[in-house]
Amino acid sequence: MAEIQLIEAPAPHQQPPDYTRLNDLACSKVGGCIVFASDDWFAEAENLLKPNIPEWKEGVFTEYGKWMDGWETRRKRIPGHDWAIIQLGVSGVIFGVDVDTSFFTGNYTPRISIQAANLKKKFPSRNGKPGKAATEAEYKKIAALNSENWETIVPISELKPGYKTSFHNFFRVKRQQLWTHLRLNMFPDGGIARLRVYGQAKRDWSLVDKDTVVDLVAMVNGGVCLGSSNAHFGHPRNLVAPGTGENMGDGWETARRLDRPAVLTADKSGVLQVPGCEWAVFRLGCPGVVKEITLDTRHFKGNFPDSCRIEACNIPLSGEQQALSVMSGPPWKTLLLPQKMTPNREHHYKDEVQTIGTISHIRLFVAPDGGVSRMRIWGLKEDVALASKL
Repeated sequence: MAEIQLIEAPAPHQQPPDYTRLNDLACSKVGGCIVFASDDWFAEAENLLKPNIPEWKEGVFTEYGKWMDGWETRRKRIPGHDWAIIQLGVSGVIFGVDVDTSFFTGNYTPRISIQAANLKKKFPSRNGKPGKAATEAEYKKIAALNSENWETIVPISELKPGYKTSFHNFFRVKRQQLWTHLRLNMFPDGGIARLRVYGQAKRDWSLVDKDTVVDLVAMVNGGVCLGSSNAHFGHPRNLVAPGTGENMGDGWETARRLDRPAVLTADKSGVLQVPGCEWAVFRLGCPGVVKEITLDTRHFKGNFPDSCRIEACNIPLSGEQQALSVMSGPPWKTLLLPQKMTPNREHHYKDEVQTIGTISHIRLFVAPDGGVSRMRIWGLKEDVALASKL
């Protein structure tokens, strides 16, 4: 698979690595789960995959020790090191990881490594609880995976403590192939708050029936966010996540634009006349012909966009960077003309979708700013589009 090239509007502050604009393949929200953990004494490994940011509860203790929002093992007093097996919620190509040590300051794991495998079998999730350690029977069962010999995608690396200025530990993954399971190794023990596994889902499109309408931009189908103008309150990668948004934080929300007129006016259709807008651009999981579009402003009641529009183009990967730098005109064509939006509801566009043939990328514009929870681009994969032209 070709390496994803990403762009984003310039920002005055340092940006995280480009791969963090992709979706988290291991998150529990998309089905990621813990299959095995050597120890869960202070806090269970399942916390690693929680979608929300880590929390701190001052002065809260359990019968096993200080309550921590992450995976924390006991201080090891026997030979060996702690480790866990993670089953990705969506199998795919991994471009990078973030080992988040938030709030683990005097008890963070000093070193980690990550190994990966592509397994055909799926395993049931376990029900990890504090105060427990893997039993002899569990060790014997997991040994069949031979996980200590899996491919190393992050070599043994030092972590930084979980202070506000150092809790992110980013590691780029160079082995870009399909993975289904990870082994996270602690050396030797300690605590980690979250593990974010940023990548692109890989779907076998040959198994998709030619007449089946699918969401071409869905994260589970390989759709990825390549950049945006603003993601102040919520990242646009959330737009292509599975299911419906849980709250406003589970969507794309921009800051309020400062170039809004002092007094707003609207055209005859009710669309506000504003000088600027915000945008997010996506590569489809598979090129295709769009039949219908869904934009959901669920939870955005006082901060939904006034209007939206969508442009699209059909370009090869080799021309992606150049096309994404063009903000108007060819190769971009109008897929959806400006549409007035309303709060907290799904907007379905079918007759409004313009006929422009096969597309590979889309760019969503919202004016002047605001939040959208989910976006679905319903269509037929490329070979149907090509056949229809013969």
